[in-house]
Amino acid sequence: MIEMLMHLLLGAAMGTLGGLFGIGGGLVAIPALGVLFGLDQQLAQGTALLMVLPNVLLALWRYNQRNRISVRNAMMLIVPSFIASWLTSLWAVRVDPQSMRIGFVGFLVVLTLFNLIQMFWRKGGAGPELRHGRWLCLLGLGSGVTAGLFGVGGGVIATPILTGVFGATQVAAQGLALALAAPSTAITLTTYAVHDHVNWAMGIPLAIGGLASISWGVALAHSLPERMLRSLFCVFLVLCAVLLLFRL
Repeated sequence: MIEMLMHLLLGAAMGTLGGLFGIGGGLVAIPALGVLFGLDQQLAQGTALLMVLPNVLLALWRYNQRNRISVRNAMMLIVPSFIASWLTSLWAVRVDPQSMRIGFVGFLVVLTLFNLIQMFWRKGGAGPELRHGRWLCLLGLGSGVTAGLFGVGGGVIATPILTGVFGATQVAAQGLALALAAPSTAITLTTYAVHDHVNWAMGIPLAIGGLASISWGVALAHSLPERMLRSLFCVFLVLCAVLLLFRL
């Protein structure tokens, strides 16, 4: 009972951070599960996916009620992402956990640098039509690869690229990123579960806690300046990378 309560509270904390940084909680959960509970990399990723999926589906449903998502643009992202995440996850569940953790640390470092560049990158004006729309499939492909490998993609990668490169408004980018993330998260979770890389007893309470708290993080995010949020996110990524390095 005490262990379940601890998982609920941890899920609530990760849900809040996920809402704050707009990442669904997966990028928060994976290092926490690896460092605090000693889960190997694949088990941490699979368990985190169990927490993330209901958050993504709920957010996508609510978002589409207020801001209709372009079906055409969404499908250009979803189809390659779904295929790439499925194929990549089939390979990822067989990789040595230590090598996978090293790869995840490298991913965090690259993601930190990417977000730092985004902070100082002068973006073009956003509009109703996407620039370079025919290249959306490449973004879906790249997001699918990271989703299959590391259990994170979608909003972490797609949203800043959609706003910075494709000229999407923040509202449109977030909706498309959610549409992109939902199918790839589902198929990746299925693959990890089939290969016994999901701790259900831990993941279900984490998911419940995350669902209950993610709105708090979203509310906090809307009260902070965007540059401060990006700075906090970069600090958070570096901290996660350092903590994981001590587990190698």
